[in-house]
Amino acid sequence: MATLSQWIEGARPRTLPAAVSPILVGTGAAYQTGHVVWAYAILALAVALLLQVGVNYANDYSDGIRGTDEVRVGPVRLVGQRLAEPRSVKIAAFTSFFFAGLLGLALVGLSGLWVMIPIGAAAILAAWYYTGGSRPYGYLGLGEVFVFVFFGLVATLGTMATMTSLTAAGWWGAIGVGSLASAILVANNLRDIPTDREHGKRTLAVRMGERGTRIFYVALVAVAFVMTGLASFTSPWALIAVLAAPFMVRPMQAVVGGATGPGLIPALAGTGRFQLVWSALLALGLALGKV
Repeated sequence: MATLSQWIEGARPRTLPAAVSPILVGTGAAYQTGHVVWAYAILALAVALLLQVGVNYANDYSDGIRGTDEVRVGPVRLVGQRLAEPRSVKIAAFTSFFFAGLLGLALVGLSGLWVMIPIGAAAILAAWYYTGGSRPYGYLGLGEVFVFVFFGLVATLGTMATMTSLTAAGWWGAIGVGSLASAILVANNLRDIPTDREHGKRTLAVRMGERGTRIFYVALVAVAFVMTGLASFTSPWALIAVLAAPFMVRPMQAVVGGATGPGLIPALAGTGRFQLVWSALLALGLALGKV
């Protein structure tokens, strides 16, 4: 029986910046237009966090029953390490999805943004089928695409759209958030290339190989800085997001320096911290440029 601390670790709290970041940027972009509803931002944050936790438990369950997690390095695997019954982890995942959907419906009802209902349903399906089902798209090398779309574009622009019309700043911020969310997954999959290849999990990292994956990681991080520059045309204050650069030093050293296995764990956590700080600073910069 897993302990409470193991359940918490199984939820992979280090990945939560990927859920917080788009809400920060979406809210900052909305504030820039002079139309922000803090209650909607809080609801969107709760939905994003619940979805992220649900994704993590769903991945734990699906990878665990396939045997993919038996020799993993990194955080606790509840099913793979036989710390919890698979059924319990599956219930935890669907409970998270249920409450995310419930709060999402409340946000839609309050904002009147009804188009988010099918989009939200698609997000929950994408969360489950990343590693779930008979043909999980995470095993086909499509994980980064879906992360970019749902934890970048949809989460950021969806948050903004509940409050105001979309702007160029919102789009630039969403692309930056999505690229960094994908970078977190790339770092994770780079670390897991040997075990994923052994278990037939054809992630993008497995398909590209180590060298290609490391180059791809650097390119994704670079996109965030390019988006910072573009956002500065709508608010010069957006350039303060560049101050987050020191947080990328250690992750970049690990990835570019050829670290493998456990040596890439700091890259995962560090990329998450960079994404959170970058997003917070960009949101602040956009808000300071309020029209």
